[in-house]
Amino acid sequence: MVLNQLITMTSKEVRRYEIIKNLLAKKLDGSEAAKQINLSVRQTKRLKARVGLWGIKGIIHGNRGKKGNRQIGEKIINKTKELLKKIYYDFNPLLAQEHLKDDHQIQLSKETVRKIMIEEKLWHPKKRSTIKKHFWRERKDNYGEMEQFDGSYHNWFEGRNQEEVGLEQCLLVSVDDATGRITKAVFEDHEGVIPVFRFWKGYFETKGLPNAIYLDKFSTYKINHKNAVDNQELMTRFERAMNQLNIRVIHANSPQAKGRVEKMNGTLQRRLVKEMRLNKINTIEDANKYLKEIFIPKFNKQFAVKPKKESDLHRKLNTDEKKNLDQILSIQNERKVSNDYTVRFKNNYFQLKEIQPTTVYKKDTVTMEEHLNGEVKISLKNYYLDYVVLPERPIKEINVKLPALTTKQPTGWRLTVSEQEDLYRCWLAREMRGEPPIT
Repeated sequence: MVLNQLITMTSKEVRRYEIIKNLLAKKLDGSEAAKQINLSVRQTKRLKARVGLWGIKGIIHGNRGKKGNRQIGEKIINKTKELLKKIYYDFNPLLAQEHLKDDHQIQLSKETVRKIMIEEKLWHPKKRSTIKKHFWRERKDNYGEMEQFDGSYHNWFEGRNQEEVGLEQCLLVSVDDATGRITKAVFEDHEGVIPVFRFWKGYFETKGLPNAIYLDKFSTYKINHKNAVDNQELMTRFERAMNQLNIRVIHANSPQAKGRVEKMNGTLQRRLVKEMRLNKINTIEDANKYLKEIFIPKFNKQFAVKPKKESDLHRKLNTDEKKNLDQILSIQNERKVSNDYTVRFKNNYFQLKEIQPTTVYKKDTVTMEEHLNGEVKISLKNYYLDYVVLPERPIKEINVKLPALTTKQPTGWRLTVSEQEDLYRCWLAREMRGEPPIT
């Protein structure tokens, strides 16, 4: 005895069946039937043959009710859930999918991982934003045409080794505008002049000079006082250095204007933090090594795009720029030469020696240069002056009768009796403290 089977069909399948019945009854031709059911004539002929052979069952796909050949096994699903809960609980679906594939050889699509994470309440779908969207500026054509640069303060180590690295660290990162490539990223204590100069010194020596640098209006990069608006001569140390290297500095009026590096910061805060956690990185030295050798090459290979043009617009340092790079990337301050030929700087006293490479007069304005290696140099007329650092403040300013310091051995430099007494008291005090004499 044959029992009638209940067949479930969609409205689309019912409509197809009615059209194919009319085709079999020769009420329609093949091309008209194909047009009505939105299939090719060849597919319509196949569907006609199936209905003629099996009746209404010919409309229904043969795999309905069967398990798909590509269905993921329950064992893999359970293993994935276990790993997601134990290790990748705060990862986004894309990053979790990458690690499941690379570290555990579990081949799942991003959408499958996303679905599992939603079911396990590990990921919450983002609501559609109603905020007005900002349209990004079109990318530059060439690599090295413009670098977007920013510093990002964040708890990069998630509180690990807090006594040594602090709660928040600053990541300095530059992104090439044409390719979206991370050209350099370094962890520093802060976004001050010295760390920024140290960042770009390494960049210039390895890659060359970009045409322009696009950054915000942080005080390191721009003087924001109202008097600086109409006075182009007022510039920061960073602007002065870039001007000497013929690099154009562009200040963004909003975070959205330099959206590529802002978006990169957000991506790194989600991705890099977790990568360092998995690799047990707890120090800035290890983090910088990991960034340079592993993370940046892998990231760029995966996400960087090809520029519109193949040209590299980085300009190599010329001979003079190589020679003077340390001077250019230094903190420079002006000071006056005192009557005793000393220069006061940061509570230290620098005694100029009697013989100098150029003539030095009292009240001359000299430039104090703080180099990245911590060395302090005194420059005048493109010459570096020779000096010794006094271990303490002089007892009183001595008006030396010498008119100027020159390249020759001075003559007639004689101290008065009072000046000699002052120097003797200073020597005697140092002798009693067991300190070496001033040379």
